[in-house]
Formats: sequence, structure tokens, C-alpha cells
Amino acid sequence: MIPSTSADPGFDVEALLAGDEAAFEALVRQESGRLFRVIQRMVDDADEAENLVQETFLQAFERLASFRRESKFTTWLYAIGINLARASLRKSKRFVPLDEEAVDRMQPAFSGGSYADPVESWDPQRYAEKSERVRLVRDAIDRLPTDYRTVILLRDIEEVDTDDVASMLGISNGAVRVRLHRARQALRSMLDGHLH
Repeated sequence: MIPSTSADPGFDVEALLAGDEAAFEALVRQESGRLFRVIQRMVDDADEAENLVQETFLQAFERLASFRRESKFTTWLYAIGINLARASLRKSKRFVPLDEEAVDRMQPAFSGGSYADPVESWDPQRYAEKSERVRLVRDAIDRLPTDYRTVILLRDIEEVDTDDVASMLGISNGAVRVRLHRARQALRSMLDGHLH
């Protein structure tokens, strides 16, 4: 899980911002594994993820002076990595995710102000009981549009709090909640026949 405390444990932010190489090495040791997991799930290519993690740390080091302390340092770092992963996906067009209309069709129907069909709450742990289910869930997550997939990965898989996800993605907390809800509904629709 990405740290959700107000401080960044494990490395000295002030020393890092002053250009201390040991502090930067501590940051790399602390965050490279988590950052790799997030990026690798986004781009679905371990070699590309490795390159993007290296590029993330390089850009962060080169842009230390632009860190404005409006968020945690790790939130700023992950925002750089996520943006690089998005750019890589746009450039490579390795896969075609669902489009916005497909996600719309997977939302629950309403009738008279109530759900037309019964809706279960989303419980990510329930779907991870067996390896086949894990594969099905991962495949479904990978089919989501990038914006929805990123929110699911950060909130439900990496357990990043909503404020940090909003900062990383440059969107409001409300937009995070809407994307998360819509992504969960789409996943529920895609997985409905497989996980009962």
C-alpha cells in the first residue's frame, strides 16, 4: 500500500529537495516496487514498466524544484509515473479498452428512482478467492478505459486514499468517487456471469 500518512516515512524530504543523493536513493528503494506495480498494471508490459519507473525517478530528480508541497512528495512522484504510463499507452495503442459508451451500458438501470435490478456492494476481496477468479478480475480491470482502470488500481488494489488519488490524477475527490463507482459497476457487469 502507498503510504497514506501526512509525512513521507523512510526518506528525508528536506534533504531530498536540497539535492542529497542518499535521500534520493532512499526514496528509490522505498517507492520503486510499489511504483512498478502500479505502472505495470497500467501498461501490462514489465519491460516498459521498468523503463517508465526509471523515467519517473529521472523526471522527479530533474524537477525537484517544481515540487510545491501542495501534496505529499510520494503523491507528486506517482502523478509523474501515472502520466508517463498514460502517455506510453496513447503512443503504443497496445490494446483497445472499453470506451465510455460501453461503461455507460454497464451501469445499473433505474426505474421509479430505484435500481431496476438488485445491486450488490462491490467487495474486491470476495472476487480474489481463487486464481481463476483473480485472472478474470485482472482481465476485466485491464479492459476498463485508462482513467477508470487507474482509479481502481490506486483505490482498490493499492489502497491509496481518495485525496491522494485526486492529487495524483489532477482531478477532484468527487471525480475520483464517480470514476470509482462507474468502474466498479462496469466490473460487476463484466464479471457477473463468471463469479456466482
